[in-house]
Amino acid sequence: MSGTGTVGWGIAGCGWVARDHALPALLAVDGARVVALHDLDPAALERMPVEGAARTTDLAQFLSTPGLDAVYVAVPNAGHRQLVEAAAAAGRAVLCEKPLAADAGDAQALVDACERAGVLLGTAYDQRWHPAHVRLRDLVPELGTVTAVRIVYCCWLPGDWTPDGRPHDNWRVDPARAGGGAAIDLAPHGLDLAGTLLGEDVTSLSALLQTRVHDYGVDDGALLTGSTDGGVLVSLHVAFNTPDALPRRRLEVVGTRGMAVAVDTMGQTAGGSLTLYRPDPVDVPFADTPPFEAQFAAFTDAVAGRTRWPYDAARDLDLHRLLLTALSGGTS
Repeated sequence: MSGTGTVGWGIAGCGWVARDHALPALLAVDGARVVALHDLDPAALERMPVEGAARTTDLAQFLSTPGLDAVYVAVPNAGHRQLVEAAAAAGRAVLCEKPLAADAGDAQALVDACERAGVLLGTAYDQRWHPAHVRLRDLVPELGTVTAVRIVYCCWLPGDWTPDGRPHDNWRVDPARAGGGAAIDLAPHGLDLAGTLLGEDVTSLSALLQTRVHDYGVDDGALLTGSTDGGVLVSLHVAFNTPDALPRRRLEVVGTRGMAVAVDTMGQTAGGSLTLYRPDPVDVPFADTPPFEAQFAAFTDAVAGRTRWPYDAARDLDLHRLLLTALSGGTS
């Protein structure tokens, strides 16, 4: 890290999430500077709107970029392990997109690699950082004894989906690269968010998978139910088969003295609404900081030694194992 306290960032995997959300967030963070970009597709590199960053299809060259301190990994799930292990070996901190990997073995291996190398590893659960969810976490004690968390997080993702009308490699519906479909892509956010809000994680989980609308080799919908050790019931409905024009994003935390409802907050922007019922509804204001920006600011400060990263990679690994066991037909 430079003597000025600026953290040099590299982005590995320059798809639409990196281009449209991660990069703008990093450019907005004080103390962060994008110094390197890596993707196997030269066209993807060229579509990244940032000046002064080294662009390369060669991983070793990317990791040896002068001034590189931290790497954001946003390649398809099956490629996480290789990139994280290489970044850890090069001494770079890693913020890895969720899920940690396409399978449990790779997830364990990449966590172990960062631990051996003594580098910081974080999972990019951006919903932790949505300002409505941050505000909701503060409101949870006002709800009394929490009995349930209910999450609906759905979208429309056909096999030929494209974010901008241009040809697009929709790897999220490729079982080999994604490790699954709607459940492995969207449910990790709900599991993490439930634990973040409650202060206790889901420890028992089962899943029903659905392949009903789209003709591809992964699930296009799932219903997951579970509970925490303290007895809070948690349900997640996630889907790639809900048209975007319909209501499809809702978070409810139910307690004995009230209920909090967040609508259209599950997503990459800071929009939506938060309402507290006790029992009359009261609109709750929240900040407008984009969740990606808040996430990168926190990780940048942790890499710089200004603050501590508050989320343990071992806990994220436990949640990943729990989800994969449920998706394979088991009950954890």
